[in-house]
Amino acid sequence: MSAVRITDLSKSFRGGCRALDAVTLSIGPAEMVALIGASGSGKSTLLRHIAGLIDADRHAGEARIDILGQVMQSGGRLSRHCRRIRAEVGFVFQQFNLVSRLSVMTNVLLGTLGRIPRWRGCLGLFSAEERNQALDALRRVGIADVALQRASTLSGGQQQRAAIARTLVQRAKLILADEPIASLDPASAVKVMDALATINREDGITVLVSLHQVDYAIRYCPRTIAMLAGRVVYDGPSSALTPAFLNELYGSESKDLLLGPKACKPADEAPYPAELAYVR
Repeated sequence: MSAVRITDLSKSFRGGCRALDAVTLSIGPAEMVALIGASGSGKSTLLRHIAGLIDADRHAGEARIDILGQVMQSGGRLSRHCRRIRAEVGFVFQQFNLVSRLSVMTNVLLGTLGRIPRWRGCLGLFSAEERNQALDALRRVGIADVALQRASTLSGGQQQRAAIARTLVQRAKLILADEPIASLDPASAVKVMDALATINREDGITVLVSLHQVDYAIRYCPRTIAMLAGRVVYDGPSSALTPAFLNELYGSESKDLLLGPKACKPADEAPYPAELAYVR
């Protein structure tokens, strides 16, 4: 069973803008995959479709998205079970999406809302066990010491790690991260990516992370999916993403994705499926 399976997915917006064009791909359980592309390539739109936040073009009858073996949407219509499926999908947004006036602990506890009675969630009545789970999640991402602070007092990197801790409390089996390090300094970016990589490795949670520059893809993700103008143009090993290759894929737009000077290849690369290939 694939964690994510997408077939012939297209999406157009008003004005004829085609954000996704016949996207087909599959991501296996426990993979950590980077999604790269210049601005406007369709990365965020694709992630929102996977999460069931928007639906595809309805005239595309073959379009289908399966998440963890369940139909999230088909033929441009969300499944009637989409809310139940979303409970297993954690989403880490670029702008953190924490409630600034609440404590970090309470923000992380919001990850339980999909599995506790609504009245408890509305009243903020969380059990001791749930609070211990939240504290453990904060400890795992390295910010347990700020659990009682208001979310607004945290740095950007700390807020993003709190959002990751929330997905742990949610018990997500798939984490989607939409450019989670785009607005962070390099040191904070490394801590966020380390947290995602550790969760993927230790918990076997599938991670699909959208990244704007490929040095982090090479360092953290064995596999990269590259997009251009709403299409998948490459799906294969991150180690192949050299500056020359990026220039071949993106032309003048490759300057937005150039490798940083500290890009490195993981020491313990996993084998890559033979079918992953340059699909221009």
